[in-house]
Amino acid sequence: MSESATLVAAAAEDAVPAAAPTDPFIAPVAMEDDPDELFAGDRGVLDPEVRRVLVHVLQRRFLLADRHRDAWTVLLDNQQLIESRLNDLFVRLVVDHDRGVAYKQQVRSDELDVPILLRDSAYSRSETLVLVHLRTVYQRETAAGEPSARVDIEDVEQTVLSYFADADGDTARRQKAIRKALDRLARDGIVEEESSGRFRISALVEIVLSAEKLRELRDWLREQTVDADDDALAGEDPDAGDDPETAENAPFEESAL
Repeated sequence: MSESATLVAAAAEDAVPAAAPTDPFIAPVAMEDDPDELFAGDRGVLDPEVRRVLVHVLQRRFLLADRHRDAWTVLLDNQQLIESRLNDLFVRLVVDHDRGVAYKQQVRSDELDVPILLRDSAYSRSETLVLVHLRTVYQRETAAGEPSARVDIEDVEQTVLSYFADADGDTARRQKAIRKALDRLARDGIVEEESSGRFRISALVEIVLSAEKLRELRDWLREQTVDADDDALAGEDPDAGDDPETAENAPFEESAL
């Protein structure tokens, strides 16, 4: 190679910029530019669909596999994560795979100072009376080997009306209370209206009203009937001083404050 060619090649090499040194650190990204942020100031680490299921569990009484199929799948796929977030709030997650239902429970302890997040809210007297009948029908049908239990509104009204006292108002008022109770229980998933006036009873009724609680309520109803008969013979008001909308032994639900 001639001296001039060598000089040209050297000049070309000098023209190539030197490679920049590799930065071993990742440049920080501003929170407003973070693609994983769902809203301004978001510090959450759960995926959006997991957060929605967590909120569903906190907001509602039950998450049902047959009603909320997508949410149920997300729950099972992320059960430990969701349990962890609830446990941080002293709330326990219960997943009943056989019945296809998940629900929350307030953790309570005599040894640990636990702040209470969930409040106990009793079903109204009308709702409790309807529940007793639904649970009785469900128990009878399942014991007979029936795959599902169903009731008609007329059957519910005929039975539950007999539980009411004279102080509960006229028949129209009592029927209205029963239908309102069924609407509430349908929202909770305990019954599902398959056709006009015909309801399928969900296995949830066993969770809401255990066999032991059912026996307690039946005993309570029998006592109320006996007391009412005795008071009627004595000419006294059988419901004097009682709250007509709250049953003493009504089952409770837990809901977020």
